[in-house]
Amino acid sequence: MADHLEASVTLPSDPASVSAARTYAVGTLAEWGLPSDTDAAETVRLIVSELATNAVQHTLGQSPTFTVDLVLERDEQLRIGVTDSHPRFPRRLPAAVQQDNGRGMVIIRWLTAECGGSLTVRPTREGGKTVWIELPWTFEDRPVTTAGRRES
Repeated sequence: MADHLEASVTLPSDPASVSAARTYAVGTLAEWGLPSDTDAAETVRLIVSELATNAVQHTLGQSPTFTVDLVLERDEQLRIGVTDSHPRFPRRLPAAVQQDNGRGMVIIRWLTAECGGSLTVRPTREGGKTVWIELPWTFEDRPVTTAGRRES
């Protein structure tokens, strides 16, 4: 495998784009050697879904598009970035029992930590931000069965 692989897609800030972002990310990672029917692929799918949803819902119409970047370094580290043009950084909201949203960053932080990764948010030169997730690319993963259990 190459020392450095990159892929990127820019999508409209529309709820339908969240599904497209998930499909793009999992498809790209499958091309890079991570089968789409594994726990690791499911984790990436959920992270991309939450980040894309945040880019669509919380930019208040001020970001007409968002970009999903995937970077694989030396078959060791996967970086997932979602960039939008809204300047406000994500905030951790109190998780009220009745609250319908606001838990996305909590889910992302938990999944990232569970995988031994890290999360950073960086401003862009254009005034927006990128949420970067870094995960180890050391997947010894088995396919997930239809019952949701890993095969032995």
